[in-house]
Amino acid sequence: MVKEYSVSGTALTGEELEARDVTIIVTDGIITAVEEEKNVPEQWICPAFFNAHTHLADTVAMDIPCTGGLEELVAPPNGLKHKILRQTPKSDLVLAMRDTITEMINSGTAGFADFREGGSEGVSALQQAAASLPIHPVILGREGGENIADGAGISSARDVKDSAEIAGRMRRAGKIVGFHAGERDFEDIDLALDAAPDFLVHCTHATDRQIRRIADEGIPVVLCCRSNFQLQVTFGSSNPPIKKMQAAGVQILVGTDNVMFIQPDMMHEISFIHTAYGVPAQDILYSATCGFPPAGLSHAIKQGNSASFFVLDCTWGNLHHSRDIKSTIVKRAPLGHFCARIF
Repeated sequence: MVKEYSVSGTALTGEELEARDVTIIVTDGIITAVEEEKNVPEQWICPAFFNAHTHLADTVAMDIPCTGGLEELVAPPNGLKHKILRQTPKSDLVLAMRDTITEMINSGTAGFADFREGGSEGVSALQQAAASLPIHPVILGREGGENIADGAGISSARDVKDSAEIAGRMRRAGKIVGFHAGERDFEDIDLALDAAPDFLVHCTHATDRQIRRIADEGIPVVLCCRSNFQLQVTFGSSNPPIKKMQAAGVQILVGTDNVMFIQPDMMHEISFIHTAYGVPAQDILYSATCGFPPAGLSHAIKQGNSASFFVLDCTWGNLHHSRDIKSTIVKRAPLGHFCARIF
């Protein structure tokens, strides 16, 4: 039986997030029409978020009292989180990750790309955690887990000596390859680029030359700015060099990184980036809602795309006073106004 329904409101449509009063018609999960309207309900329709970098298993170490930086807390193989992950039964990991995925769905996230530790067992645990939930997981494994996952998530080209070989094997298999790069310093960025990845994560300390190379090679960069501050790899708005990346034409995506420290709430992530780095609301909202190009996923509200959007109720409170929908969503993170999630 064909399932068809419609949603009306002021929607941020297409690749430009153009605000239009429309009715969106969805048939069997596909947007079949976006029709102009003169009178619509007081609600905003926004493309759903895609969280382009997570470590969901870290949920089992959430907010553990600890001190230290990148090396002591999260670096493989002996950072605190890795010790905790090794000690945690698979069943507990599955339940914890499922709980966090539920939080992500509730805050408007329709998909995520996770660097999954723990080899094949780790990938299997996340597959179980995401099963039957209304979310699109892109699981990137390591230590053999990449063979049953959507691809490989490599911690750093300097730490994984056979990373170029893994990347080549993934490409031949038609899979996705992502690298942590430039989180601690700039020294592993060129090594990662030499492996022709589908995307890089962090680039917190990318040099001007490396930014130019990233742009020329068309490789998206996933920003995880709250995590960078939390792990003390940056202390100001110069790192990551977002404005230089934008000026060079680098495609920016957004992730939240380690659940150990950071709630995977994309509204709060983009609000932080907008405030701390001065990235225009239009730009950062697009980066967070465009989907995941390395996997060919688009969240744009347009005919032919899969339905992937959320609806905000503007009939109460102060949202209806907004002079710019995109700015209000980014600046104010109005989670309390969610009234529907369609993905």
